[in-house]
This record gives sequence, C-alpha cells and structure tokens, in this order.
Amino acid sequence: MSNQTESKNTLNRRNFLGLAGAALAAAPTLTAQPTAEERPHRPQSTSDSRPNFLFMIADDLMFRTIHSINNKEVRTPNLDRLVREGCHFTHCFHQGSWTGAVCIASRTMLLTGLTAFHAHQAIPDNQSAQVPVWCQTFREKGYHTAITGKWHLDAVSLQRAFCEQTAVGPGYLDSTHKMPHSMYNRPAPGNLWDPADKTQEGHWLDLGLWERGKKGEIKHSSEVYADAAIEFLGRQKDSQQPFFLYLGFNAPHDPRQAPQDFLDMYPVDSIEVPPNFLPEHPFDQGEHRTRDELLAPFPRTEQAVKTHRREYYAIISHMDAQIGRILEALDRSGKAANTYVIMTADHGLAVGEHGLMGKQNPYECSMRMPLIMRGPRIQAGKQVDHMVYQHQMYATTCDLAGIEKPSHLEFPSLAPMLLNQTSEPVYDAMFGWLHTVQRSIRTERYKLIYYIHLNRYQLFDLQEDPWEMHDQIHNPALAQLKSELINRLHRMQRDLNDPLAS
Repeated sequence: MSNQTESKNTLNRRNFLGLAGAALAAAPTLTAQPTAEERPHRPQSTSDSRPNFLFMIADDLMFRTIHSINNKEVRTPNLDRLVREGCHFTHCFHQGSWTGAVCIASRTMLLTGLTAFHAHQAIPDNQSAQVPVWCQTFREKGYHTAITGKWHLDAVSLQRAFCEQTAVGPGYLDSTHKMPHSMYNRPAPGNLWDPADKTQEGHWLDLGLWERGKKGEIKHSSEVYADAAIEFLGRQKDSQQPFFLYLGFNAPHDPRQAPQDFLDMYPVDSIEVPPNFLPEHPFDQGEHRTRDELLAPFPRTEQAVKTHRREYYAIISHMDAQIGRILEALDRSGKAANTYVIMTADHGLAVGEHGLMGKQNPYECSMRMPLIMRGPRIQAGKQVDHMVYQHQMYATTCDLAGIEKPSHLEFPSLAPMLLNQTSEPVYDAMFGWLHTVQRSIRTERYKLIYYIHLNRYQLFDLQEDPWEMHDQIHNPALAQLKSELINRLHRMQRDLNDPLAS
C-alpha cells in the first residue's frame, strides 16, 4: 500500500470508538481493508514450497476452556477439531509481566523471542523494537505477512513486520465509558448491562467508522477479524509465495459480549462454580483492586461468578465459531495441507477462581494458556505434557520454515519435540513474575510463590492439589523442599537478569 493510500485509510486510534488513551498506550492505528489496486505486489513467477503459517492468539483464554481437553461445560467444536488433528501442549505458560496489562508483556516476549526482563528492555514503552520481531523475520525471508486483529505493540514494529494490515484493532475494546464501573459490576441493583446489546460498543464495532460502504453496520470484533482472515485466505489459492497470517482476537477479554444465541447456550443457573471459589482472596496479592478485579462486586458471590463465566463461555464459543469459518476458508484455498495452524492465548484469567477475576496473579488459571499446533509432519492427536512457554513460537516456526533463527532468540524451539525428534523436556522449572510484587517458580509437581510486598510465601503440591487450594508453606514435611525452591528461584532470577535478584 502506498504512503498516500496509507494516509488516506488510516484512522487515529483515539477517534475509533472513543477508546481511552491509557488502554491504548501500545495500540497501533486501525487500517481499512485495501482494494485490489492498493494491495502490495507479490511475486508470482517462482513457486516456493515452504510451509504457510496461520497463527491465532486469543486474549484472556485460560487453559481450562476447551471442551475436548478439560471443560465439558464450554462448547468449542472447532478448537476440538484442531486438538484431534494436531498436537496439544497441556502445560503452556507465559513468563510474567512488568505491568498489570499482562497481555503487553506476554506478546512482547512472543514477538521478540526474548525472556522477561530482556523483552522489556528490547521494546521500551511506546517505542519500536530494538530487535527484529517475529513476522518481520519471515517477511525478510520472502514470506507474505499479514495481520488482522489485536497487535498491542508499537506501530513501527507493526509496519516492519507485515506486508498487509487489515482491521488492526486496539489492545482493549471499551464499553464502560457509557456506564460507570458500578453499573458494570454484575449482578448489581439498577444494572443496565446486556452483552448482546450492540449499542454498548466494546466488541460491537461500528464498521462505518473504518470500512467503505459499511456505515451503520454493527459487527462483533471476532467476526470482523475472521472476515479479514477469510478474505486474505481466499486470495492465496493461486499464490506461489508462502504466507504468514497473524490473527489477534480481542475475545474473550472483557467486556465479554456475544450474540444472544451464544449466550442462550449457557443458562446462568447451570454454570458451575470453580472448586477454588472464594468470596475474596485471603490477602492483597499486589493487584487487589485493579480494573480487572473491579468487574465484580466484593465480596464475590456464586451468582456473580456464574454470570461472568456464562458470558466468558459465550464469547469463547462465538470465537470458536469464527475459527471454524477460518479453517473452512483455509481448506477452500487448497493450502491447508502445507499450513501450520497455531492456536494459543497471551495468558489465562481467574474469572472467579481464588476470589479473583483478573490475570494479575501467579495461579495456574492465569499463568497457563492453551497451545495447539496442526500441520505438516505433526502427528494427529499428539499430546505433550512437558512444560513449555508460549514464547517459544518464534524459534519453533523458524525451524519449521527452514529459516535460520535470529541470534537474539532466548526461547528455544519446540520443533524437535513437536516432530517426535526428541521426547526430552526443554524446561524442568518455569519462572513467573509480576513487576515488583510477585515471583514464582513451578516445577512439574510443586509451585512456590513469593509476594515481595508482603514477604510472604505460598507452596502448592500441584499433583495432589491442581486447583491450588491448600497452601503447604508451613508443612514441616516440605521444609527442605521449600528451602530448595527458594534457592532455585533466586538462581533463576539471577540467570534472567531480574533487577530484584538477590
């Protein structure tokens, strides 16, 4: 797209939906769909047999949200299809965050391939990356790269990484500016919230603000992004150039909105309350009254948690339906057999677990996310139980594409494990952090959490207590283990250049 065309079709992010500037600090601008004449030229003269990549990342999708894996309540037939046809990593984690907006840090690690503290240095706040980001490397190696949906890093890296940018959305789709938080707490007296009400904005996008000929048409963000992906895939049938399509769903991040027929799939009284439900977290974990936590009243009630989880499941099922449309488009393109499909999320979400609603905590619900990969040479129905980081995708896809990995990458490739070339784990312990308040270490069986501001530890036996309901920190039988884990956590902090390392 020419500079003149880009200028014509790019809208100021602060004018789009009236979104709050604080929520969009790292969001790029929104770009209209290009016409055929405006699309960038792609060479067609030679055939390139390298594999294609369709990467989809959800926002706030916890690991217990896929029907065929671990949650019979939620309906996800298309994600279930990917699980059947590909490889599912059962223990996928993110490494933590320097901010309560955990999605920014997680995506920065994913897109730079750098570990936690180095990633923060590589992309200073609102500045461009000092290393080539993931899709930039693929673009420079001859891939036709395209993006739709949430990016949430800097605009300069966005321009460097993608040949095509269609319907690139902000980091957060706000509806709460139309009602105070007290009205967004559900249920509450005088509550006006209706997740199917298209006038309440949020995920309900007015296409007339950015797409030609769509004035007044309202469509859900997941449908908008799926439409863009389907249009892109429809143009790949006759292309000889390999593609890398990056799709960032804003779903299922709040405001958790979905069409009424998806909400009707989940009657609120039938929703299960998680076994680790608490009316309130027993202490301030460091983010006790942040925006995420204010979405439900204190103390938490079972009815409030059921209401939130109903809306959470509904928007997940709606997103799953869009994924189905995208997979059908990939099949129609004739490229499916040579395309790696990757589905994951930036982090998880509590949604009522431990008395919490958000992701600013070190529990499994927030630190883990799904990771599913389908494609050439991947065994159908394969399951990997070793612990991995979502941030290993940069190196992994380079290996799968036969691209030399950039020297700056710190997260190793999963390709040997994925393609049955090794069964050995890459990691035997996972690190977690949240700016100056939390540090954690998780082994296959145990998790140690340290709350810096409280000088307080927790210790969980995840084999016996997968919902993290019974703190073993004062169990004398585990005193030596506690000491070993504390020392190991300190070593990991030093190895990762944690500024709070001791």
